[in-house]
Parts: sequence; structure tokens; C-alpha cells
Amino acid sequence: MRFWKYHGTGNDFVLMEAMDGRPGWLTPDAVRKVCDRRFGVGADGILLIEKGKNAPHFMRVLNADGSEAEMCGNGIRCVAKHLRERMGVVGETVPIETLAGIKQCTLSIDGDGKVSGVLVGLGAPILERAKVPLAGSGDVLDLRVSALGRDFTGHGVSMGNPHFVIFEGLDEESARRYGSVLSTSPLFPMQANIEFAGQKGPDHYEVRVYERGVGLTLACGTGAGATAVAAVLTGRSQAGQVIRIDLPGGTLYLTVAHDMTEVALDGPAELVFEGELL
Repeated sequence: MRFWKYHGTGNDFVLMEAMDGRPGWLTPDAVRKVCDRRFGVGADGILLIEKGKNAPHFMRVLNADGSEAEMCGNGIRCVAKHLRERMGVVGETVPIETLAGIKQCTLSIDGDGKVSGVLVGLGAPILERAKVPLAGSGDVLDLRVSALGRDFTGHGVSMGNPHFVIFEGLDEESARRYGSVLSTSPLFPMQANIEFAGQKGPDHYEVRVYERGVGLTLACGTGAGATAVAAVLTGRSQAGQVIRIDLPGGTLYLTVAHDMTEVALDGPAELVFEGELL
């Protein structure tokens, strides 16, 4: 089966066209083998472009451990680029259906007709505790959770998938150690993506993300969105302003609407190579 290797700010994917639906051979074990960086192609996950029910195309996101995610902010930019450049989709705005709903992608086209960037409408953040989801009752902000004998205070946000934003910058190894434990905390019934965000300015953050089902990644689009939302909700940043999120793999730009009805994500998508799985 033919595949294309893409990345969005270092968050890399094996993309396949599967208009007839997920192939029967692509079991969780097969996903793990394809994503293996020594014995497979190597990726943070697999993206399938399928026929949509409520939009022309549907993006299925399969994590490197074989589990399925509801949404991927970096992956959807890669899918939008592929639809335009490889599958003949016309227009500068492309709707893509996901398990978290339909997301509108606005394409930036360079002088050669290539997609140089994609602005994604991630939709409204989910801030109801049971829908993030978070165990227990009460607010989603200023929640304490422990890992390896250390207490952290964070904020629950869903961008179609669950996130827990901690405004503390950690080095790579510390983010990996604590993130792996926090991600599976009983506080998160469906596990969670953990963001460690160090504030560099009023609208500038340096973030590391431990993704459920993947591990520490170079970037996470929905994680950047969740960080921006949490920053606005806690008064660290202002709605309506462009918020810069620096991740190990590159920079993303987020804008949170004043009424919290939309979170816009702007960033690149790059084709690395293409090949065939035998």
C-alpha cells in the first residue's frame, strides 16, 4: 500500500489514502510495526484519509501504540496539504471530518502552487469536567495531581481530545518521566495529553507535550491549542491575541476567540518522502 511521510513541526505521520475505509490488515499490532523507528517506517502515528459522512473526507488518527485519537492538530494540516496537492481538492478552504467534528482548514498557497501553511479552526474548547473527561466534580482549573512523589497543579481542557496543562517548564527527561505517569493518572478516565508550559512573555510559551499513546513528541497541535486556552482562562494571556507556542519541533501560532467559540491554529506541514508498504 502506498504511503506518504509527513510532519507538522516535527510531529511525524505515515499517511495513507483509504477511501474504502480502514484496511483490514491495519490492526493495532500492524500500526505499532509501521510506526517503529527501527524496524518500520517510523512515526508518531498513522493518518488515514477516508470517505467522510458529513464532509467529503474523514481523517482517522492512529497513535503509535495502536490506539485511536479523536483529533490531531498537526496531522490535520498534513491531511489538508495532501488533499490539495495529491488528491486534487480545489479551493483554499478544506473541511475535514474527524471524530471531534468537522474542522475547517484554510490553506496558504505559495508562488509554486504548494501549500506552505494551514490555518485550522480547532473549534470551541470543551471545559465541562465530565466531557474533558476528568474524574470527580467541580471546576477544570487549578487541579492538583501527584506523580513520582511530586505535586503538580494543572488545568483540564479538551480540544476534542483530553489535555492537562501545567504552567511549569521542564527539561526533556523530566517531561518524559513525569508525563508518562501523569498521563495515566486516575484523574483522567481516558488518559490525557500532558503539557508542560514555561511562560516566556505575555503571549509566548515554550511547551513540551507528553501524548497519550505516543510519548514525548516534538509537537502537538491540539496541545498547543489547549495551552493557549488555559493561558487565557488563567489570565496569563488575552483572548483575541496571537499566542506563540514554541515546541521542540517548531513554532505554532494560536488565537483564542473572546467568546471561546473557536481556537485557530496556524502552522506548517511538510512532505518528507513517499514509499510503499510491502
